[in-house]
Parts: sequence; structure tokens; C-alpha cells
Amino acid sequence: MGELISVNPTTGQRIRAYPVLPSAGIDRAVARASERFPEWSRLRAGKRAGFLEQLARALREQSEPLARRATEEMGKRLTEARAEVEKCAVACEYYAGHGPDFLVDQMVASDAGRSLVAWQPLGPVLLVMPWNFPYWQALRQAIPATLAGNTVLLKHASNVPGCAAALEEVFNDAGFPEGVFRNLAIGSDAVEGVITDPRVRGVSLTGSEGAGRAVAAAAGKSLKKTVLELGGSDAFIVLADADLDHVAEQAVKARFQNNGETCIAAKRFIVEASVADAFVARLRDGIERIKVGDPMAEDTDLGPLARPDLRDDLHDQVRRSVDAGAACLAGGEALDRDGYFYAPTLLDRVRPGMAAFDEETFGPVAAVTRAADVDEAVALANASRYGLGGSVWTRDRARGEQVARRLECGCAFVNGIVKSDPRLPFGGVKDSGYGRELAALGIREFVNAKTVWVD
Repeated sequence: MGELISVNPTTGQRIRAYPVLPSAGIDRAVARASERFPEWSRLRAGKRAGFLEQLARALREQSEPLARRATEEMGKRLTEARAEVEKCAVACEYYAGHGPDFLVDQMVASDAGRSLVAWQPLGPVLLVMPWNFPYWQALRQAIPATLAGNTVLLKHASNVPGCAAALEEVFNDAGFPEGVFRNLAIGSDAVEGVITDPRVRGVSLTGSEGAGRAVAAAAGKSLKKTVLELGGSDAFIVLADADLDHVAEQAVKARFQNNGETCIAAKRFIVEASVADAFVARLRDGIERIKVGDPMAEDTDLGPLARPDLRDDLHDQVRRSVDAGAACLAGGEALDRDGYFYAPTLLDRVRPGMAAFDEETFGPVAAVTRAADVDEAVALANASRYGLGGSVWTRDRARGEQVARRLECGCAFVNGIVKSDPRLPFGGVKDSGYGRELAALGIREFVNAKTVWVD
């Protein structure tokens, strides 16, 4: 039948094995989600919102064990894991308070006596989710999907089976009816079968570009709605008038948060040439002060990568970039210790054609590219097949907004680190995917925008 193995990336030691759900179990789970849907969808949106308020309370009550489980399974710092759980609770409260308004019929003037758009749920929705934010990534889709009246099936990343099981437990503790949210402990080989099941009406994936193409292809064959949030290689543009001390401090946070394993982490630092040397010196100083260690320790700044293959892939990208002419100013190697640690790394003089520029680097590697002026900085930022997020740093906010509007990405920030916020839609363009999560747009992704015309 197979197992999903949970491994502690800090030590490399096995934590626990979880049995894979057999085919019959998958069928029963999908059947239960389908059977529960009519009853759940008929509840008033305000009633479903009450369950989200209970979910927020359950998350906060279980915050410490949830956070520790995430740190044990994927290596994020415990302080960041606690913040992730709290962010999930805040999103529950946001949608409980505002979500029902997003679902109110939209009246439209037409040749009818009465015409409107009604937002009606689709049915069971499959979420295929990643390991780097094991709670937030899943809940930022599950919260609006369930509030809209859908039921949810979760296929989580295979290296965080404990976090996946914990999510189902917290939904149960919050009093959600059985079948509204179900964890499917399955491998990637079983995903296509769930997608093509006629009872499943939509699929959302957050993950790699390759996984997105596979899920989209399977869903397309079955004519299923999809939302894809894929990789990113976010540009962090530093203009010549920026406050370099402040910006360099924010740059370290933007790149090395969550051990650098964040789709919206700043990955390409594009700096106007006139201030590049000064910025690089400050960035290097900040990187060299990063304390690598046990993510459970409160004073640790950087933990391990989640898996050994991720560490090896990252080192290969660094090596290929240096071979192509990039200068390695800090780090650039795996650390000789237990677990999957990689030294915080700074690459300078990175250009298009190098791995650190063209590919997504998922780990603690900052790549600096020098631009002659703001126009070249924008051109370099857009010279990527990805388009998830980007940021612009300048003392002139109006100019910063003008530059931000020129970036080919789904989320552009001025003088702020790119982040997801329940109040704002989140998603990408180009090979970073399509569709939106969060805010009003997020809740309307998995609904039928039904026109109702009454003579």
C-alpha cells in the first residue's frame, strides 16, 4: 500500500510513517465530499462563516503543537511557524467578517424585470498543496472555498503528512461537518485519478511549474476549473535614491525568510549601478551575520532546507552560475553538519543566461544584477519567464508606483517586502500561473457566476 515518510530536515532522522490511502479509501473520501456538498452548500453564508470563527479559535488553541509539527517536518523556524498559524486564524476571521458580502447577488440592469449574478458553489474541490507553508498555503484556498459552499479534498506534499493530518483534525475540532474538509494521504501518482473523477469539480495547485503543467493538463482533459500558483523569481529593484541601510536590511529578510524557501521571496536583486557597490557591501554584511542553526531555537535566523535533493539542486544552481561568471561573495556550499543545511549565499554580477537569474532558486541564495538605469532595471526584472511578485525601493513613492506598474507580475510592492494578505488578491502571470487567491477574487474562483433573468 505504501507509506508517506516524515523526516526531520534538521537531523535527517525519520519521524513517522503514515499509510497511503488505498484506492477504495480515496473513493469513499470523494463520495463523502460529494454527498456532503448539497447540505453544506444550502447553509446560509453567514452560518458557514460561523464555522470559520470556530476554526480561528481552534487554530489559536493548538498554535504551539501545530507550529512545532511544521518545524519538525519541513524545517522552518519555530517563530515563523507560530506566525503562520496566526496568519491562518486572521484569514478565517477576515472571511468570516467579509466573505458573505462577497457572495451577495450582484444586481444588473438589463431588459429583464429583474436580472442578477448569483455566486453558487461548484462542488468538491481538490487542493494540491506544497510543503513550504504547510498550513497557510492550504487554508488560503480552503477557507474561501468552504465559505462559498464547496467541500474540500486536500492532497498535501508527501514530506509533510503530519501537518496534513493536523489540518483535518483542526477542522474537526472546529465543528465542521464530516466530509466538508478531508485530507487525502496519497502520493502524486494518485492525483490524476482524483482530478478526473466526475464528482470533483475544480482543482487548485500551489507548487512547481512542472506540477502545474501536469495538473492543468489532467484538469483540461476533464474540463475542470483550475487555479495555479507556481514558481517565482521575484525582482527586488533598488533605485539610486533608496535608503541603502534600510533597504539592505529588508533585502536580507525578503530573501532569507522561511529559509529562503518562499515563492515570493526576493530572488533577483536588480540594483542601479551607481549604488550597486554600496548596496552589495551592506547586503554581504547582513548575510554574514545570519545565524544558522536549530529552527526550534528562538535565536536562529536560518534553518535547514526541507529535503536533501533541494539542497543539492540549489548548490548545482550556484555552481553553474559561478562557472558562468557570477562572483560568490559569501557562502556557496552545503554545511558539514547533520541535516540539510546550506550556507547563506551571495552571488554578485549575475546576468541573464545564468542559472541564478533564469531559474527559481528555492533556498538561501541572493543574486545581485547591476542595471545601468531604471529602464534597464525594469527590462531585467521582466526578462524572466516567471511573474509572481516584485518590489521597488526608492525614496520617491510616486516614482516607485510608476515603476511597479511596469513590472510583469501579479503582485508589485513599493518599499515593502512582497507578501500575501487576505484583503488583497494574490497570484501570478506568465509561468507563475493564473487565477487568484484571497480577497473577493479568491472566493469567486470556485463558484458558478450564474446569470438569473426574470421577465
